Amino acid sequence: MAGRQAKVLTASQISTVLLHLGSTRHAARDRVMFMLSAKAGMRAKEIACITWSMVLSATGEVGDVIHLEDRASKGSSGRSIPMNRDLRAALVELHGRGIRSATAPIVYSERGVGMTANTVVAWFGRLYERLGFLGCSSHSGRRTFVTTAARKVGMAGGSLRDVQQLVGHRSLSMTARYIESDSEAQRKLVNLI
Repeated sequence: MAGRQAKVLTASQISTVLLHLGSTRHAARDRVMFMLSAKAGMRAKEIACITWSMVLSATGEVGDVIHLEDRASKGSSGRSIPMNRDLRAALVELHGRGIRSATAPIVYSERGVGMTANTVVAWFGRLYERLGFLGCSSHSGRRTFVTTAARKVGMAGGSLRDVQQLVGHRSLSMTARYIESDSEAQRKLVNLI
């Protein structure tokens, strides 16, 4: 995929992925992996490195915010990400299956150990290949998150700066590169002016 951006997923594709993941051997873990990408905008490295301590409250329950530490992110782009309700429900389900400790990785391999970023990338590659989603990669969920957030941020009273901070980009220009344009929206926009 060198030189090309990962495709943004449609709402229909997201539904297809979630339906498919419901029938996998590790359905609860797999849904969380996908949602960390598509509903929290996380990179493969971040998905591989996130631990339960970053999502649990002081009482040991799944909280409402992901506190992504610098050590789990690219460079020093640790951040707090308010948790999407569907992602939170998936984490509650996975947490209910039992964890070894708060420092244990959320995403684990068949052997019960944490995955590497490369393993997460390969997992997404196999998933999208199985579903026939051409041009999709581990970054597709992140691009989908950024594009969707950019289109809806005004409805929440925010700005693109909020999207930038949610995904841990140092510059707004980097965030802008992730946003897929929409010619129909452009036509509507110029007619509002």
